[in-house]
Amino acid sequence: MTSFALRVQCPSTRGIVAAISTFLADQSCNITDSSQFDDTGTGNFFMRVSFRSEGGKGLEDLRNGFGPIATQFGMQAEFFDELVKRRVIIMVSRFGHCLNDLLYRSRIGALPVEIAAVISNHMDYQKVVVNQDIPYYCIKVTPQNKAQAEAEQMRIVEDTGAELIVLARYMQVLSDEMCRKMSGRIINIHHSFLPSFKGANPYKQAFEKGVKLIGATSHYVTADLDEGPIIEQDIIRVTHAQSNEDYVSLGRDVEAQVLSRAIHAHVHGRVFINGSKTVVFPASPGSYASERMG
Repeated sequence: MTSFALRVQCPSTRGIVAAISTFLADQSCNITDSSQFDDTGTGNFFMRVSFRSEGGKGLEDLRNGFGPIATQFGMQAEFFDELVKRRVIIMVSRFGHCLNDLLYRSRIGALPVEIAAVISNHMDYQKVVVNQDIPYYCIKVTPQNKAQAEAEQMRIVEDTGAELIVLARYMQVLSDEMCRKMSGRIINIHHSFLPSFKGANPYKQAFEKGVKLIGATSHYVTADLDEGPIIEQDIIRVTHAQSNEDYVSLGRDVEAQVLSRAIHAHVHGRVFINGSKTVVFPASPGSYASERMG
């Protein structure tokens, strides 16, 4: 038996769930987990189904057989193998907490991704990365060479077959062209103070204002910089007794956790872009299990 998943989005109407479940049953597939959401405000319907193929049907057979149903309901439909790891490229500058967290989670199987390469505009983490047999590319970015630098970055994405770019505190603004080309396939992480504390040293600004909650936001990247559809957020409480350095350390922990959860949701097909926001379904049973410890 093989574990597959189906994700669909389409205009809301009667009969969608019945059509999907009937199709899977007719193909000797057993549904193990299912989530759905009907957005009455936009008229959009979203559904994700995990199932086992118990009759030997593969992905190509299922895709071809489902075609008439997708056409009937005007669906965007995707079948995929839940056990196949998605290829990811991580981009990082000089803050390494998210990169190191993702390297560890990938290594133990807690995050079902294959890190195809790491791209940076600095050399700080080259040894850390290449010691794990992952290619490391240092591409300097200046106002004068930005177009060539992004062309080189995109060449690496295409050559590696990466499906997702993760900005793990990559401190360069991507061009509108790159954002459009990789729409829905670039995930960013930043602090959750926006729009209050922009620019350099946001935690210092928050400390000086006596902020009591600090947090992080992970979202898809759009041309609107830090205003793309939000995937995951979290917060942690701080008090007057914490120092500026405490704010930074606690903020790093929240950023790493939020980014990994956002990637986990994306690679499992749990996230749907719904206009300027997202629909994020709960994780299927067993999807957080690690292959090994340490």
